[in-house]
Amino acid sequence: MAGPSSYHIKNICVFGGSSPGKEIAFLEAANHLGQVLAEKKIHLVYGGGSLGLMGGVAIAAFLGGSQVLGVVPEALTKGDIIGRTIGEELQVSTMFDRMNTMFNHADAFIALPGGLGTLEEIFHISSWAQLHIHHKPIGLLNVNGFYDTLLSFLDQAVEQEFLTSSARQIIISAATAEQLIDKLQSFTPVIDPSMSRINWSTTESRKKLRLDLSLRL
Repeated sequence: MAGPSSYHIKNICVFGGSSPGKEIAFLEAANHLGQVLAEKKIHLVYGGGSLGLMGGVAIAAFLGGSQVLGVVPEALTKGDIIGRTIGEELQVSTMFDRMNTMFNHADAFIALPGGLGTLEEIFHISSWAQLHIHHKPIGLLNVNGFYDTLLSFLDQAVEQEFLTSSARQIIISAATAEQLIDKLQSFTPVIDPSMSRINWSTTESRKKLRLDLSLRL
């Protein structure tokens, strides 16, 4: 992993609400994030569509000159559920395929305000980081304190010993896009000794070996 101020981010995956939210500040923050990504020549990966905060960040990034990739499960392309995808659209079969594809195309992750889907995505990626499946930086764009209570909950989970202090540092937060991207670019993971013993490459190699053997029988 690169040291502070040297982590190169070419593509950022952004999660966020398909609704614009109650406050205009949320959509303004999504638009501004897209503009900042374009200014920094960072490309956008997102869940597709043109509605809500996701549409806002995608449209602004695309108009600013960033490459935009929308990853959409085929079922969501029917009936104009999410609107037209901005930029290039990549259709996948399932929600799990969507997450894997976005993960593989991204160097870092940002969550705008959102609902259950956004929370699922940010915690999915964060749990993978906790298990040392990856060391990509993860950030919450804490617009108008939207994520204050979630951050307090994570602090409580540490206090009650359900979360280690190193795992708590996986999720970064900032109030503005500029501050958050700066933090992502200077991110250095804190290694949890108990998790560092996990060897995913060995696990995958053994799984492949079992599969090869079963195919020969």
